[in-house]
Amino acid sequence: MKLPRTNIEHKLCALRNKEFDMSTWKNQVYRILYDTNHFKVNSPNPNLSKNSFDFDQLETQKIYHIDHIKKICVDYRLRFLDLKYFKSKLPTSAKTAINVLEQKHDTKVADLKIVAPSKLFKLENLDDPLLFAPMGNNYFYLIHKWGNDLHPLRKIAMWFFKSFENLLFLTFLVSLLLTFMVPDGLLSKHNDTTTFMVTFFFMFKSVAAIVLFYGVALGKNFNTAIWNSKYINV
Repeated sequence: MKLPRTNIEHKLCALRNKEFDMSTWKNQVYRILYDTNHFKVNSPNPNLSKNSFDFDQLETQKIYHIDHIKKICVDYRLRFLDLKYFKSKLPTSAKTAINVLEQKHDTKVADLKIVAPSKLFKLENLDDPLLFAPMGNNYFYLIHKWGNDLHPLRKIAMWFFKSFENLLFLTFLVSLLLTFMVPDGLLSKHNDTTTFMVTFFFMFKSVAAIVLFYGVALGKNFNTAIWNSKYINV
């Protein structure tokens, strides 16, 4: 049985809908962003970018908060970076979506950002990118999605890289599996608890050393540290 691939837009939408009532979501965003017919930014960062949209023309289901985007990026080991770091060319469908949005709101969108796997910020490839425009106050408007959906098991595979504790758990599981794979009598004539524990600790140290070498040598880091980092080795 072939598992269906993961549509990140659908996952992002489901995450937001679980937390907020969609019938009032637009009004909640409106109250935060709108004041006397003008968008305003209440962020302590004066350089926070935003675009001026006609709020009545916005599609409610395409508005997301930064917390929703971060959660998805961490779960699936994705990055949320400025469009300038995206090395693949925008497809015609994405360019068309931008033009339609600009005409609809009579504005020129700027400071676009993309959610995509790390490799798409280095290689010519397509794999489920999402294109966003900042609205201010850490809210973003989804302009377009294109490419292929993610592998159905990506979230499970990337769970082990979310934090040090998760990676330690993976090391424990692999070490335990390798310990059970050691043939009886290979390391000792007596297969007792002590022999099992000594073998397990040996396997654990070996696997941990490999993980440490891989992480340091290739500059890998946890999902929570890379989701919005523009650096390869972070």
